Amino acid sequence: MKSDAPRYWEDYEPGKKYPLGSTLFTEQEIVEFARLYDPQSFHVDAEAARTSMFGGLIASGWHVTSKLMRLFVDNYIDTRTALGSPGLDEIRWLKPVRPGDTLNAWVECASKVPSKSRADLGVIHEHWGATNQKGELVVTVKGINMVRRRPA
Repeated sequence: MKSDAPRYWEDYEPGKKYPLGSTLFTEQEIVEFARLYDPQSFHVDAEAARTSMFGGLIASGWHVTSKLMRLFVDNYIDTRTALGSPGLDEIRWLKPVRPGDTLNAWVECASKVPSKSRADLGVIHEHWGATNQKGELVVTVKGINMVRRRPA
């Protein structure tokens, strides 16, 4: 979705889905991320994970969300007009992400509104999602993005 021309708030279309690309999860990166940020046994210890309710090693939901954020920055936002985010409204980890899984992600412009306090920016409400290689929906996110408006 990146282009040479800046993409302003006015250019986003409610209802339009934008592809974010795909990302692979390896056992090594799952364990490394979890050791640093979410050291629960089913994320860091393959043997313990086998006896867990998941039946094997799974990625931390925060790892999944972090990799989606990377795809979002690399393939969607325009760094010339993106102004950050006041937060996320909802994250749902629907299915475990396992070593060897490849997620295909997208973001949809759900709605947009002009800022009430700043005429130079608008707010976009977005729905993110990703499916695994089996086509199963594994994560959904409802987010908010602030974007510069087209100069008058």
